Amino acid sequence: MVRDGQEGTEPVEPPGFDAADAVGGFFVLRRTPPQTGQPAGHRPLARLYAGETAPLTARIDRVATGLRTPERRVAASTAHLGLAARLWSVALGSAALHGAFPALAPEELHWDGALAAPDDLWWSGADLRPATVDALREAVLEAHLVPLHEALRRDGRISPRLLWGNAGSALAGALRELVRYSRAHHRPETARRAAALVSGLLDHPDLAGTVQGPALRRTTCCLYYRCPGGGLCGDCVFDQSPRTGLETGPSAP
Repeated sequence: MVRDGQEGTEPVEPPGFDAADAVGGFFVLRRTPPQTGQPAGHRPLARLYAGETAPLTARIDRVATGLRTPERRVAASTAHLGLAARLWSVALGSAALHGAFPALAPEELHWDGALAAPDDLWWSGADLRPATVDALREAVLEAHLVPLHEALRRDGRISPRLLWGNAGSALAGALRELVRYSRAHHRPETARRAAALVSGLLDHPDLAGTVQGPALRRTTCCLYYRCPGGGLCGDCVFDQSPRTGLETGPSAP
């Protein structure tokens, strides 16, 4: 679940927890700054939510350049999807594997939008929360996603329905990775716990209907197909690209 970012030190883990790095890069949560001393680029997400939007604006600019898209809402959607996936993964991963997860208070969760995906996060807190639907909803959806969506709308025009579709897709993606991990490591209880938690989370009005069916296919589009050579994501609502007729391809970055 968590790892020490300082070279030459032992990992710092909450009692009884195993590192969940093996699930994938989106599930890694640092416990110390990536470099010795105060990092220049990392800042508490609380500051971004409170109105310090320059780092988010710069992040969207970098994503737009990387995707070669002139449409700001496309870059904003991709940037949002990446951060939403990180937030859900670090919380759901720990909850499913260990029955508890880091509290992830916005003032204790530090982010640097200048780094490459997956978004780098380090947590300066120590409190753990129980693996319940209500606790996960409060810690991720209410404390992070709601103010993050507000920050994105301050940057430019973007549909709330698209953002919540991204949030539902990111949650479903975290579940898929945990199911794969549980099968590979013979931990069926992890998959069962993750599925139960996700089912409860998807009952929330903001997430209800964002994904559907056994495959949890999304009901909105993240707009990645509008990038040059973009194609469709693996869980896209479209069977063919509205622009090119291209069949569904690999997931977008």
